[in-house]
Amino acid sequence: MGWLQRLFGMEKPADAQTNPAPAGSAPDGGEIPPERVGLNGEYDQSGLAKRVALAFDQDQELTDYDRLWVAQTGGTVVLKGEVPSQDVLNKMVSVARSVSGATSVSTDQVKVG
Repeated sequence: MGWLQRLFGMEKPADAQTNPAPAGSAPDGGEIPPERVGLNGEYDQSGLAKRVALAFDQDQELTDYDRLWVAQTGGTVVLKGEVPSQDVLNKMVSVARSVSGATSVSTDQVKVG
């Protein structure tokens, strides 16, 4: 099972991207904020977290660690749970930062080991 499937109960959409161009507009008719851009450029309240999960799925070094969750607070990617090593956590932070709309990555709620 991959990150998207486990965290959001969805298979990867056909043209899903980690950094798609916004398509359409936000519910208020304005421009879609970077952290709300979905997998295909649509408005998605959890867009950033889903795109980070997709980026984790696409990185062959990051298997689906079933004790770690991805959330977001605005442009901050929030990692919660447990990872086996600091190296794994560092890799996850690096991948998460590479996703457009991510302004920071919080690891305060991650236990290493």
